[in-house]
Amino acid sequence: MKAIILCAGYGTRLYPLTRNKPKPLLPIKGRPILDYLIEKVIEVKEVNEIFVVSNGKFYQNFLEYITSKSFSKPVKIINDNIFTNDSRLGGIGNLWLAIEQEKIDEDILVILGDNLFDFKLECLNNLFKDVNACVIGLADVGNLEDANKFGVVGIKDDKIVSFEEKPEKPKSTFVSTGIYFIPKEKIKTIKDYLNYGFSKEGIGYFIEWLLKKEGVYALALKGEWYDIGSKETYEKVNKEWGNE
Repeated sequence: MKAIILCAGYGTRLYPLTRNKPKPLLPIKGRPILDYLIEKVIEVKEVNEIFVVSNGKFYQNFLEYITSKSFSKPVKIINDNIFTNDSRLGGIGNLWLAIEQEKIDEDILVILGDNLFDFKLECLNNLFKDVNACVIGLADVGNLEDANKFGVVGIKDDKIVSFEEKPEKPKSTFVSTGIYFIPKEKIKTIKDYLNYGFSKEGIGYFIEWLLKKEGVYALALKGEWYDIGSKETYEKVNKEWGNE
């Protein structure tokens, strides 16, 4: 299994914090967000290599980060060579770049680089092995007002019955955490999605499309989970992380 951590965003909502530093390298309790993510990925025993996808603007930042670290599994930085937010490839675009460039033909674990969580990924991986289909991790945000910022998921018996990316009127408080297990047999499906010309912005749009064709599974994860999407959230996490 290959892990792909998508870190090619520009974090414009966190300016000026992210004007000269990528969001995944912002410190939480003195350590970059990416530290925590890589540690969680390494715990998945099937993962044999980790790819971090960066944009062109912050590529050197990630290279410097990696060369200063020592991980128990190989970590490689991929440069998408995009230098502006307006011309970004989007989540699906960056995922496909990694797959194509590295000639990936294995199961894939995909994680968005602005995630922070304290739960283990083993339970998701176990479900993934059981169903051999796409599996995503969920969090319960507790109220509908907050849910509309994310991919909102309806679920029954671990199977997704509805998925709406950032709906105006959410029907559920369960949202996608930006953690996806994708079997190697579905890699071609990602290319099909792109060939149809659908949105490259977020992987949630791909899941929403895939759900119309086949079964997609999910699991509600228990523990702390944050999407570092604003300065307010970033400041809150720095105060709360690890204290609950």
